Amino acid sequence: MNKNIFRNDNRIDYGVILPVFLLCLVGLASLYVAFDQMPYFTGDPLKEVGKQALWYGVGVLAVLIIMRIKSKWLWKLTPLIYGVGLLVMGLLVKFYDQATYEATGSKNWFRFAGFSLQPAELMKIAVILMLALVVTQHNAQYRKMATLKTDGLLIAKMLAVMLPVLVLIMLHDDFGSMLVFLAIFGGVFLMSGISWKIIWPTIGTAVAVGGGTIFLVMSDTGREFLYKLGFKAYQFKRIDAWLDPFHDVQGSSGQVAKSLMAIGSGGMTGKGFNVSEVYVPVRESDMIFSIIGENFGFIGSTFVILLYFLLIYRMIRVCFDTNNEFYTYISTGIIMMILFHVFENIGANIGLLPLTGIPLPFISQGGSALLSNMIGIGLILSMRYQTPTDL
Repeated sequence: MNKNIFRNDNRIDYGVILPVFLLCLVGLASLYVAFDQMPYFTGDPLKEVGKQALWYGVGVLAVLIIMRIKSKWLWKLTPLIYGVGLLVMGLLVKFYDQATYEATGSKNWFRFAGFSLQPAELMKIAVILMLALVVTQHNAQYRKMATLKTDGLLIAKMLAVMLPVLVLIMLHDDFGSMLVFLAIFGGVFLMSGISWKIIWPTIGTAVAVGGGTIFLVMSDTGREFLYKLGFKAYQFKRIDAWLDPFHDVQGSSGQVAKSLMAIGSGGMTGKGFNVSEVYVPVRESDMIFSIIGENFGFIGSTFVILLYFLLIYRMIRVCFDTNNEFYTYISTGIIMMILFHVFENIGANIGLLPLTGIPLPFISQGGSALLSNMIGIGLILSMRYQTPTDL
């Protein structure tokens, strides 16, 4: 028997694997409840759970493969991965799934032979890799003579990576994914070594833009202005549902209002497994946290949130332990991707943030998002599994 297998065991970070495994179990249980308690659903809930379990299997396979890819190979493959990602995103502008567009207004899905794919989810990984490559190359060249001018050059390089993706996302009308890409960019931007003389004004500008947008949304004149900038009616409905979840319970604010009622009715310990008295639309994906709140209450919801905190903490530890700068920026992007997904999804379910259609990592139904997150976990695990090298 190959003894190397056992020698490699001490390089596998079980502190990352455990919370992911537990979150996947929570996901399977929650999906069963979502379909079993779904009105008008005539299929077999176990079949839907089985489909998701298959995606978990694909994700595990991806983790096992990716954690064995050496950093030098990843370094060389990154431009190709990014280029192919842009090509696929470009094709999606024309060949999006018409049925999904008619139902949701979004052009971010491929569908062929009964199989669906959301390229933006996998593009998140490609962008993380490319940003990490660009920042690492720049710092290797300018670290000893860094100035505001070289910082400006780095920002320009990072924007050159981001802008084509953001333009394509806007053409797909996928506002939620755009926010995730911006969060990834923000995390790598903060960790890239750029002077705080640039970072502080940038943060101030971002806060001013966000606050100004909220102010404009509050008035009819402001909304007319935002319409001209490209905002859509459904986006304003989501903001209205956030500001007043109970203003149209049977209509545009129904999802948020019913989610709040479901979570609130769970109390401290929940109603018990597979007890669902409040139907929340799209409960199998965007609103799956409402199942956790209703079935397992405050205690169960807190446990899930603590699992995410543990996962983020372990990923940060891996980030600090690696002496590979390329890996450091990759881990930063992955942490921001998962953290923003968790923050936005749970925040939307409990009424703290507007709905954006962002799934809950490792729990919500969907193969594309799950595979993206699993690839991210594979990259995190590879940082400790591979022999550290400097780039």
